[in-house]
Amino acid sequence: MSDMFEITDNNFQSDVLQSDTPVLVDFWAEWCGPCKRIEPFVREIASEYHGKVRVGMLDTEAYSDIMMSLGILSIPTLVLFKGGEEVARITGFKPKEKILKEIAPYIG
Repeated sequence: MSDMFEITDNNFQSDVLQSDTPVLVDFWAEWCGPCKRIEPFVREIASEYHGKVRVGMLDTEAYSDIMMSLGILSIPTLVLFKGGEEVARITGFKPKEKILKEIAPYIG
């Protein structure tokens, strides 16, 4: 079972910042090659950590205001939010093991 969802301007506040569960946000774009390479890892994390972390996909082409407000300058970028605060940020393509090493302390 996966816990992935689309993040938009309409649900960022309620589904990410106000979530009781940590939320890993994948900032991506259709044209981004590294984004496509990292997506399977993100989907696996969503499935393997179901109930411990929610995973949202934010299309930076459609919702660039959120990206800009967080100071995200390149994609792919993964940001983990816990309690409404950013607690981890991973920029660029990384292997799944490196992603998990960064986020594991917050989703235990």
